[in-house]
Amino acid sequence: MKFKTGDQVIITGGKDKGKKGVIARVLPESNKVIIEGVNLYVKHFKPTADKAGERRSLPRPLPTAKIAVLNEAGLADRIGYQMTKDGQKTRIFKKSGQAMPVTAEKK
Repeated sequence: MKFKTGDQVIITGGKDKGKKGVIARVLPESNKVIIEGVNLYVKHFKPTADKAGERRSLPRPLPTAKIAVLNEAGLADRIGYQMTKDGQKTRIFKKSGQAMPVTAEKK
């Protein structure tokens, strides 16, 4: 999967089309990602003996087909790979050919 946690993305389809966000989690087995503040739904929690009832907004996974990475100019772009001289594989933007900034992945 070409997407990594911490990548800046824009939503290209669905109810949140046009919104921007950061990938919080990648789910490669289902080819989906979770983006902070996007594709939210409300879950109702019943009151218990020690806690009041509440409504929480929780993010749902979004298919990778509905997102695009933002390049350095803030435009939607695709991701490609290129080998460096020392044999390292780096991610690049397809439109400009520049290397993507390295994002710190959370585990």
